[in-house]
Amino acid sequence: MATSPDDILQKLAETALSLCRAHSSSLSLLEDEDNRENFHWRAIAGEWASHLGGGTPREFGPCGTVLDRNVPLLFSHPERDFPYFGKVAPLIEEALLIPFYLEGEAVGTIWVVLHDDSRRFDAEDLRVLSNLGTFAEAAYQAVLTLKSKRKADREAEQTGADMQRFAFIVESSNDAIVSKSLDGTITSWNKGAEHAFGYTAEEIIGKHITTLMTPDRYEEEQSILQRLRRGERLEPFETIRRRKDGSLIHVSVTISPIKNVEGRIIGASKIERDITKGKQAQETQALLIGEMRHRVNNPFAVTNALVGMIARSVKTPQEMAAAIQARLAALNRAHELTRPSLINTKAEPSQIMLSTLIRAILAPYSENSGNPEHINITGCDLLISERAITSVALILHELATNATKYGALSAATGVVHVDCALVKDELLVTWKEQGGPSINGDPDREGFGGKLARQIVVHQFGGKIFNEWNPAGLFVHLTLPLKHLQ
Repeated sequence: MATSPDDILQKLAETALSLCRAHSSSLSLLEDEDNRENFHWRAIAGEWASHLGGGTPREFGPCGTVLDRNVPLLFSHPERDFPYFGKVAPLIEEALLIPFYLEGEAVGTIWVVLHDDSRRFDAEDLRVLSNLGTFAEAAYQAVLTLKSKRKADREAEQTGADMQRFAFIVESSNDAIVSKSLDGTITSWNKGAEHAFGYTAEEIIGKHITTLMTPDRYEEEQSILQRLRRGERLEPFETIRRRKDGSLIHVSVTISPIKNVEGRIIGASKIERDITKGKQAQETQALLIGEMRHRVNNPFAVTNALVGMIARSVKTPQEMAAAIQARLAALNRAHELTRPSLINTKAEPSQIMLSTLIRAILAPYSENSGNPEHINITGCDLLISERAITSVALILHELATNATKYGALSAATGVVHVDCALVKDELLVTWKEQGGPSINGDPDREGFGGKLARQIVVHQFGGKIFNEWNPAGLFVHLTLPLKHLQ
């Protein structure tokens, strides 16, 4: 058994390292010397041993999240959210943290770290670490008892170092960190806030926090200020904020009270993280899930439409069977051509001519139509990269499907023209339908296929899409940057 406080903690760290087959392990402890404002690394085993004595802020780090939620936490690459981890080498590939307690009170975390992807933590590692936490309670009680007499000597020095480190973290953080008084006046503003909202500290300090809000969010701020005055704890939440240029961004907000030396709440500190890209990714994911459902149901509608087209141009059951087989075979060839690159076993990324892709997608709607000019393609001799094939194919598939069900391809005399042109660094694609049912104005709402096409064009390719609902037929104009196609 260890004979000193530090030895006790070091034995715990080494045991966790061995049992969980980790690369580094430690105990992060809250201590009274700095009013439990920071977690301290009093023992470290493994590759991070040189960082003994380091630590993280209580309110801005994964250890604080574990205690706040009172659950274990498994995460990867924390330097993406907490920049100070980027200065600690080697970087964290995966970490597993659990809370541990002293007489029912949370006093820190036990954590193990992997620095590469050679393995992953699993349920057995969590069980082992949890059992070790039970022993840690008794060991830590011994540590507190033996170290209490040294508390006064370390307090002044530790407080100064903590404040300096915290000030550095705040100023260098990529997140917007803002403080305000209880009347909503902005009192501090870091570089992250300047980047997120566009205001410099000189421009915004002294103004009301609602400067960053739209009018429909003013009541939200009033509720926050009232709860702060009552001393209530505010859970993290997501909302919308307005930048200096008037644009809106989605943010994740964490609010902590600011207290004076008497313990009275005099303001609040807010950490606001821009999550706009994440929200857009969620919307894209929702659309893709919907697209999967759409694809399950759509083949039946497409097949029915194809049968109707064939019936208008054949005279015998034998001709009907042959035509249907040909159309289904063409559909299968198009699907094979646009299968995702995950199944591609070639060493080099593949490319395809855009005109070839268009013909493959539209072939099921042109073969055996009785009209040799049912579909016309001009100017589309451009190579596109493997990563763009599936997305372009989805757009074409939706346009062809809708044309088959409602537009030009639903009529025997209908014609679709696909024209491509290069203008500087952009590809302009025009889809023109003629000879189909007459169109009486814009539709009441945009269907799923239209939403999917718009999402891909705007958010994936960074392009533009515009529909003209002409009486003679639909015109679709696509503008796609070449850098996302090649």
